[in-house]
Amino acid sequence: MEHQPPHRSGGEENEVGLRSEFSTDTIVAVATAPGRGGVGIVRISGPATRRIGECLLSTALPEPRVATRSRFHDGARAVLDEGLALFFVAPHSYTGEDVLELQGHGGPVVLEALVERAVSLGARRARPGEFTQRAFLNDKLDLVQAEAVADLIDAGSLAAARAAVRSLQGEFSAQVHELVDAVIELRVWVEAAIDFPEEEIDFLADRALTSRLSALRVRFASVRHAAQQGRVLRDGMTVVIAGRPNAGKSSLLNALAGYEAAIVTPIAGTTRDVLRELISIDGMPLHIVDTAGLRDAGDLVEAEGIRRARLAMQQADRVLFVVDATTDRRAESLAEEKVRLPTGVPITLLFNKIDAAAGGVDTHRTESGADAMLMISAKTGAGLAELREHLKICMGYDAGQVGTVSARARHVEALQRAERHTEEAVRQLKESRAGELVAEELRAAQTALTDITGEFHADDLLGRIFGSFCIGK
Repeated sequence: MEHQPPHRSGGEENEVGLRSEFSTDTIVAVATAPGRGGVGIVRISGPATRRIGECLLSTALPEPRVATRSRFHDGARAVLDEGLALFFVAPHSYTGEDVLELQGHGGPVVLEALVERAVSLGARRARPGEFTQRAFLNDKLDLVQAEAVADLIDAGSLAAARAAVRSLQGEFSAQVHELVDAVIELRVWVEAAIDFPEEEIDFLADRALTSRLSALRVRFASVRHAAQQGRVLRDGMTVVIAGRPNAGKSSLLNALAGYEAAIVTPIAGTTRDVLRELISIDGMPLHIVDTAGLRDAGDLVEAEGIRRARLAMQQADRVLFVVDATTDRRAESLAEEKVRLPTGVPITLLFNKIDAAAGGVDTHRTESGADAMLMISAKTGAGLAELREHLKICMGYDAGQVGTVSARARHVEALQRAERHTEEAVRQLKESRAGELVAEELRAAQTALTDITGEFHADDLLGRIFGSFCIGK
């Protein structure tokens, strides 16, 4: 998809202070990673870039977008370094301003000397993410695309990097804009019914309106699912290991982590609190939570551990429910707990200790209701490779190859908020035919969606987002 500059329909009042500051300031920073390297880049952006470049370079300012060899001078015209200079004229640059990049040798002393020289000529040191923030404020990127820049830098796997590139190219933004356009069309329809009540046609009773609302709900579900998948691919997945005491939950945590993170004993109820570990599967983060065994608690401490276990399950992306395959009650253990497991959280049923199960494991006897079922042995490692592959798929490993976009928790939350307002609009239409209330819910849905791309935003949101970037980007 060709990159399209964002179109903003509001929120400009939030940008007045930022734009006025950026219109007068010229910023400078090292754009390459800290440390020593063969090449280091210093980036300068702002209205004084041309003047600073003329003072700093031994040659005339390069032609736009033409790499030119030059020496970089200090105030006494002594040579600090030599390399390539690249000049980008506004608005045809990353930030939308005049930009000069000095590509020299990657020694930290040399790079710092170049930054100090630019500061002495009137620039100031850039804050984290300030170059990308200027790109956003100058309509070179929308907020989703700006966040995708950081996601691409931080990607822990090829799948996550590809998803970030798709968001950077505008695929996720295009999906959100399609939802916004659909909501606006419905608002126009409903507000026409409010503005022209004397017309013979009852717009609110028109089946086409109901049909469009239904189609919008389907589209919301599709985009939300893709965003949730993208969020998991970026942030990782939280998996809670649950089950009865002595099912082998802590042993499974140790096996997945690769070291003894949890205490393992034959005594039932050894784990009394929530234990969290972060591991990586092919570069994708996986947050594993070991919990207390689920049973009728024997004391107050264990009861609190079980309460925390149930809370962790409610907040999980997936529950690994571990069943002891050596017991006669394996078919009933999940069935008894199923009524107390959180609804809406996917469950993977794991039959553990298959190395010690007499006569194998009869999985056909178990009416689990689980989304997946695997045979493992945390002791011998049998089945753990299959479990890791299963978790990779749950995290979007395969989906990352066929169109997954990078998304963040705030995107998913905004989509859910917009979807709730749409659902409320449908309810108001069915129950009361109150056009004003339907229109208000659709307006709120539109506002939630535009929060995603930054058409409406608060300054503190920008501060949180761009403050997480590295300096020089």
